[in-house]
Amino acid sequence: MSNKLKARLAAGKAAVNGWLAIPSGFSAEVMAQCGWDSVTVDMQHGVQDYQSMVQCFQAMQAHPVTPMVRVPWNEPGIIGKVLDGGAMGVICPMVNNAAEAKALADACMYPPLGKRSNGPIRAAMYGEASSYQATANNEILVIPMIETQAGIDNIEEILSVPGISGIYIGPSDMGLSLGMIPILDREEPVILGIYEKLLAACRKHGKFAGLHNGSAAYAARMIQMGFQLTTIANDSGLMAKAAREAVQATRKAAGDAAN
Repeated sequence: MSNKLKARLAAGKAAVNGWLAIPSGFSAEVMAQCGWDSVTVDMQHGVQDYQSMVQCFQAMQAHPVTPMVRVPWNEPGIIGKVLDGGAMGVICPMVNNAAEAKALADACMYPPLGKRSNGPIRAAMYGEASSYQATANNEILVIPMIETQAGIDNIEEILSVPGISGIYIGPSDMGLSLGMIPILDREEPVILGIYEKLLAACRKHGKFAGLHNGSAAYAARMIQMGFQLTTIANDSGLMAKAAREAVQATRKAAGDAAN
């Protein structure tokens, strides 16, 4: 197995990540053809379950995107299953300290580096199983989400945990934890200062930083700021935005007849 996203990030390049909230192989197939470097199935806040995740992965298999998953929580059972199902990266919510980061890394990695149980039932389908086990520890991306003041305060310790590949910031939950409204494209000076702090810590430890964004323009700004993994909204949000704009443009162009 070879993780093209990991190679891209290691080379210092930025990557644009798609996000799947819709439990449909067809919509995943459509998204996989849109130029994303990676596509993440959201099992935390989307309406995906394990079976729909597998269907999404099957639909994306023919396209050059790296399949990832945001798991519901830092729990080894589901982390092992999404990896066995073919995920090449795990984004895990609400990692607040080194112990939680180590638990995530342990769940993602085979012994002797971790505690992952053997059984890559789908992940090893396209090659020798022994080849998968021999390379998985080096290829799987292990990505804790930093979403709270505790996570911010403990960032040095989190990034020092062996096996952690980088971090992923959840702006909405970060805002909530700091007493702010939950939005994506944040402009508060205190939040932008936190981003700078987290980016500096990642540079110090040789790790990448990712961020969820609401718009392409904001994602581009964040890449210029130093974020390497940028997600733009999700499939349902992008569909709704395009549909809304099409309806509004039609009504405007048609005039009174369509209003």
